[in-house]
Amino acid sequence: MPREDTSIAVVNDDRDSAAAVAGLDALDTPVERTTPWWQRFLRAWLPPIVALALIVLVWQVVWASAVLPEYQLPAPGDVAEAFGRTVVTGEIFSILWTSVSRAALGFLLALVIATPLGLVVAKVPVVRAGIGPLLTGLQSLPSVAWVPAAVLWFGLTDATVFFVVLLGSVPSIANGLVAGIDQVPPILPRAGQVLGATGYRMARHVLLPAALPGYLAGCKQGWAFSWRSLMAAEIIAAGPALGVGLGAYLKNGADVNDIVQVFAAILLILVVGIGIELLVFRPLERRVLRARGLALSV
Repeated sequence: MPREDTSIAVVNDDRDSAAAVAGLDALDTPVERTTPWWQRFLRAWLPPIVALALIVLVWQVVWASAVLPEYQLPAPGDVAEAFGRTVVTGEIFSILWTSVSRAALGFLLALVIATPLGLVVAKVPVVRAGIGPLLTGLQSLPSVAWVPAAVLWFGLTDATVFFVVLLGSVPSIANGLVAGIDQVPPILPRAGQVLGATGYRMARHVLLPAALPGYLAGCKQGWAFSWRSLMAAEIIAAGPALGVGLGAYLKNGADVNDIVQVFAAILLILVVGIGIELLVFRPLERRVLRARGLALSV
């Protein structure tokens, strides 16, 4: 074969190889699809609204059938009326602020404690062998079990509430971070060491970003545990010095056999939980997944 024909064949092979590689790169590159804001709104908020409407409908049917007496199952309209009264009087804002502010502060304290704890447990074998099972045990222990001891230690003060909240959320956040670090590809820490990342820099620039999905999952679970722990603490450790939060509002209704107030408190607790999920954690989760090419719609 002449040299010119050989050169042409080599060039053609190079072009075919480049085209094949470019095609593979195109397949591997995530393509983000821009979604209108109203579609994102409907996708995020419409399903829980429809689910809540179905629950209320079933509730109304059961109440109308008189299967349960009025003092055990109130009418949805009565609960809505009680809810409206708290809004008109402004009581609802004080109740929500008391509970949500405590939960937010307790959760932030839990992040400060659990993040370095999770890093140490994940990277130090001796600490992991000693503390790892304890964290798992604390995570499975109902936080309400700590309330009587916390009352004896701290009295009816905010310290009791925060103590219970921390014990409910710290193990979940730390275990989530440990699980995320365990799933980090070994090549990433090695690359970080080659670039001079050690100690704090390794944790800040390599481990935490790589373990972010697992860490975020632990934070979501930690928030759920802290919210549940807070409600348990407010119900049991109720007192004038602690103010009236959602848990105390629920307990006050139960103390006077006011089933309408009890249901209104339960619905408020549920609404706050759903709102935090939709307004805080779901956008964070979507952003993290999108940054890794796993959530393609924005």
